Amino acid sequence: MPVKKKAAKSARGKKSPYFNRELSWLAFNRRVLDLARSEGQPLLERLKFLSIVASNLDEFFEIRVAGLAQLVESGVTETGIDGLGPKEQLRRIHSIAGSLVRDQYVCWRDQLVPQMKQQGIVFKNKAELTRTERKWLEGYFEEQVYPVLTPLAIDPAHPFPQLANKSLNILLRLRDSSARQSDAVMAVIPVPRILPRVVRVGGGRGDQQVYLFLSDLIKMFVGRLFPGYRVRGAWAFRITRNSDLYIDEEEVENLLKTIEEELHKMRKGDPVRLEIEEDVHEEDLSQMLHAIDLGKEYVYRINGPINLMRLMSVYGLIDRPDLKDKPFQPYTPPALASPGELFHNIRKQDALLHHPYDSFGPVVDFLNAAADDPQVFAIKQTLYRTSGDSPIISALKRASQNGKQVTALIELKARFDELNNIQWARELQETGVHVVYGLVGLKTHCKTCLVVRREGEGLRRYCHLGTGNYNPKTARIYTDLSYFTAREELTNEVADLFNTLTGFSRTPDFKHLLVAPFNLYGSIIRLIKRETRNAKAGKPARIIVKTNSLIVKETIDELYAASKAGVKVDCIVRGICGLVPGVPGLSENISVRSIVGRYLEHSRVYYFENHGGEPDLYIGSADWMPRNFFRRIECLFPLRDPNLRKDVIENILPIYLKDTTATALRSNGAYQPVSRAKEDQRVSAHDIFMAQAEERRQRDVVLPTEAQAQPQPD
Repeated sequence: MPVKKKAAKSARGKKSPYFNRELSWLAFNRRVLDLARSEGQPLLERLKFLSIVASNLDEFFEIRVAGLAQLVESGVTETGIDGLGPKEQLRRIHSIAGSLVRDQYVCWRDQLVPQMKQQGIVFKNKAELTRTERKWLEGYFEEQVYPVLTPLAIDPAHPFPQLANKSLNILLRLRDSSARQSDAVMAVIPVPRILPRVVRVGGGRGDQQVYLFLSDLIKMFVGRLFPGYRVRGAWAFRITRNSDLYIDEEEVENLLKTIEEELHKMRKGDPVRLEIEEDVHEEDLSQMLHAIDLGKEYVYRINGPINLMRLMSVYGLIDRPDLKDKPFQPYTPPALASPGELFHNIRKQDALLHHPYDSFGPVVDFLNAAADDPQVFAIKQTLYRTSGDSPIISALKRASQNGKQVTALIELKARFDELNNIQWARELQETGVHVVYGLVGLKTHCKTCLVVRREGEGLRRYCHLGTGNYNPKTARIYTDLSYFTAREELTNEVADLFNTLTGFSRTPDFKHLLVAPFNLYGSIIRLIKRETRNAKAGKPARIIVKTNSLIVKETIDELYAASKAGVKVDCIVRGICGLVPGVPGLSENISVRSIVGRYLEHSRVYYFENHGGEPDLYIGSADWMPRNFFRRIECLFPLRDPNLRKDVIENILPIYLKDTTATALRSNGAYQPVSRAKEDQRVSAHDIFMAQAEERRQRDVVLPTEAQAQPQPD
């Protein structure tokens, strides 16, 4: 079901020409929920989408709601571009989020649970367990759970405990069983994170997989932790806390140590949400809210298991390929298939990979080849996020051990990956890698790698530029673009970019790259204005924007001006969009669509027609948000190779614009399915790109390329 919301209004009641950022994000999460509710998706994929909805909401409350709550507490009344102040935004957020959570649990209870039961995957509650299953669970509780639980009494001598952010807990109401009349007392049981939140139950029928949530298991046997007391009520709950980092980089001497300290404090941040089972007694709920200093508007009563994000583990536990997406094997272009020939082939011709349809393997091979090649003198690498067992980190450490000069620019403030990145920084430093943390006040978000290699009498640079993180795991589920080149005009500027990040340069001069916060924003505005001038002069004009978020007022205003001049503007915006399309006299020439499906759309591509010249085509790491333009180091790069340009302009972008699984944003804020020529005509960009990759694989098997048949050593 598409989400409907009223267009934002200003304080005077007039419709605003901008959508609210937070409400737009909630609309995106609603589109993810729609996939969980869709009968057209494989059953266990729907379970995964439901888990993603919960994970997304966690981050939304930890960061966005927490920030708004602080503004309200500080008395800030300033409105955003949509005319809404912090207090009104919070009011609308609670209303929409409440509806979203209710629908989330309706999907779980009324759709997924019954349908999984039909497939032999059974989620039970206490009343549904057989005697044999209960006996097995009793043994499991005694052996695996009971020894690690610590009951915490709440009384004048024991105040309400400081509970960790997003941790599972059980609230209890107890009475003294030895007294006929006694006052009820409260207790809390924090559930250690080491315990799996979903338990596969043994002792059942062989044709069924039976599961029970850990919170239900603990409630079944919780009385054993309070001998002499009767349990009058038990409710699972968890508290979400403010998880934003507050660091004045100019005032700290050791950024790494300061972030570690802040992360420790963050676990005890101010509460911004309480999720608790819906049948909790009002008296107990009131006492808890008073103890944690939280208003009732931040309470979400749950009819179902607390934290549906834990369903992601169930997806991995169940070996039912028939209930999941068909596996897909990424394609590796022949020119990038042989690590020993990578530098030769990149020098010969630029290469572009479209992940996850094209393998991320060549990116890893590029770094491994650089680490082991005796002709490579230096490697420079940015790291925003990477995987837990990162082959990228391994390659950088090995390169340093092999005597190469290795510089890794690690972004310590990558949200929710701070601890991982601190660990990588220390590991790299121990092997001799020069680790730096970028420019004060700016996050380093660009995806760049530079390799310097001796060839003949001189040095040649090779670089990889991309839209996604150096993370082989997310490269299998995020759509991103990876670009390899040895073009001097680009590699020279990538070298300048690294020098800017590691040294001092207030005004670096980039002529080919668009780098934030230096020339990116101004260049984008200039490119939009040029299309506007061309349209006013009666020339063809076109803009295509593929991004994750579009929320900068000045950029939106320029797109409105372009639309009024007659420029056709197509926006493919996965998530947040502040632009209101289809408004007569303002944005009737602008369309906005969102594609949410098997893969997470993450690539950023920007096309400007440039009538009379070659179209401008830029790819890179930057969304169109204030943080990307002004508070981060971002990099967009131009595609120069004619064949690669043709693929993006004539194949990739048109397929996205023909996708009928997409939803179109209307001027009233509703996302509705895009129109189809025929009701049964379904076009999925993800399916088409997978099919194209398979066609290339089959073609390579039948007709080996010249590069495969006649490899040429350096």
